[in-house]
Amino acid sequence: MANLRDIRKRISSVQSTEQITRTMEMVSTAKIRRALDRAMQAEPYKAALTDVMLTVAQDAEVAGNNPMLKRRDEVQRGLVIVISSDRGLAGGFNVGAARAAEKIMGGWERAGAKAEVIACGRKATEYFRHHTNLVMHFEGNSAEPNLEDARMISSYVCRAYAAGELDRVELVYHHARNRVDQDLRVEHLLPLDPEAVAMAHGPRKNDTEGPSRVSSSFKFVPSAEHVLGELVPSYILTVIHQALIDSAAAEQGARRKAMHSATENATAIVATLTRTYNRVRQASITTEINEIVGGASALEEQ
Repeated sequence: MANLRDIRKRISSVQSTEQITRTMEMVSTAKIRRALDRAMQAEPYKAALTDVMLTVAQDAEVAGNNPMLKRRDEVQRGLVIVISSDRGLAGGFNVGAARAAEKIMGGWERAGAKAEVIACGRKATEYFRHHTNLVMHFEGNSAEPNLEDARMISSYVCRAYAAGELDRVELVYHHARNRVDQDLRVEHLLPLDPEAVAMAHGPRKNDTEGPSRVSSSFKFVPSAEHVLGELVPSYILTVIHQALIDSAAAEQGARRKAMHSATENATAIVATLTRTYNRVRQASITTEINEIVGGASALEEQ
């Protein structure tokens, strides 16, 4: 049985860990509100740009000539954009994104295609650095994503797809549903399918038939196809930037949840150790009393 000193040291160690996890939970709780507000503020722009793009795509008569809309018969080279965090202690946040990306790439590789990865976040970079072809990586901005990173990713993706160097692009990230829950999302980015985008975009309020669209009674100069070609790269940039912002909010929510669970576990361990300490202490006192009584009885007999 452990002695009292060992149990006291163990209790002190767990209490120190509990203080750390509780502090991290409080920090994440403070940060998640600002991150969620930022994601909500960016959402209307993405929604408006999507509506305009869908309207132009509907009016474009030969949208198939746009390289960003052109479908390839076979996937010979695919790209997965994985968004993770720079720091750990967020439960299964990073592992979930990495496994989802691996599943996609595994399907391509079994079909004989090559897979590439763009990693956003230190954890994804460390995971894929030695596992696959890492073409780009970004570190240090997972909690405060910036537009420049999204622009670099978007430029590479649009250029490579238009040049025929990529046949498919997927985006893997976590969506912050609220302060508590996060959803892992896998979004098909390219080739762009306006009908699929319309379904994913979802209906607006008071609109049960689909996403709201700007009236198409416009004349496009020089043509709807040309305008669509200019809109698609902006749409790709916006989707990637929104995913980075959304993932930043989800990261704080996941870390808050993980630290809350760790704090509760530490509290339970301290309670269990305290009971053990009291039992050992009581047993020690009882043993000492028995020894004293036994000694007194021996002296009386003499």
